[in-house]
Amino acid sequence: MLRALPVRTRRRTAVLAAAVLAGVLVVVLVTAWPGGGSGNTTTVDGNPSAVLYTAGHRPLAPGFTGTTLTGSQLSSSSYRGHVVVLNFWGSWCVPCREEATTLAAVAGRYRPAGVSFLGVDVRDTTASAQAFVNQFHVGYPSVGDASSVITADFSDVVPIAGTPTTLVIDRTGHIAGAVFGTVTYSDLTAILAKVTAKGG
Repeated sequence: MLRALPVRTRRRTAVLAAAVLAGVLVVVLVTAWPGGGSGNTTTVDGNPSAVLYTAGHRPLAPGFTGTTLTGSQLSSSSYRGHVVVLNFWGSWCVPCREEATTLAAVAGRYRPAGVSFLGVDVRDTTASAQAFVNQFHVGYPSVGDASSVITADFSDVVPIAGTPTTLVIDRTGHIAGAVFGTVTYSDLTAILAKVTAKGG
């Protein structure tokens, strides 16, 4: 006859299982992560969470349409021919709050160079997202992705393990760079300097 495990044993088993799962996730991310052994990427200033894809080996960004937080329709195709910074975020995400002012500062610096910024608001409510936008003075549009459909499409071509994730899409619609995790001013501007350069 099978007996139920004591509570303490069950807790130990659950903790061990969580640790094993976390270890597996780390291995998967290291092997699938851009720069994790691939010759098609380079890290930005030695940071493995910020990468540049080699020209000719850049994944094509999936096309998408969505409704912005203000209720208008937006299609990614309207950005073709421009460098785009695409930020996956949520109002519930603490690191997203930490990077919001950095994104606003970089957007202000690169707007005159024709760089467009766009957000994908993941698993959020419109009211919470709009409050976030107002609080951090986000001056660019975001489309809602409550069911994570857009995020899933991008996860098929780049390893988006969570929010925040920031992608830099080149003028041809290919993903040229990425920051997995909280973006820093130096990492994002280093990527943009390469991508906005002639032929970048």
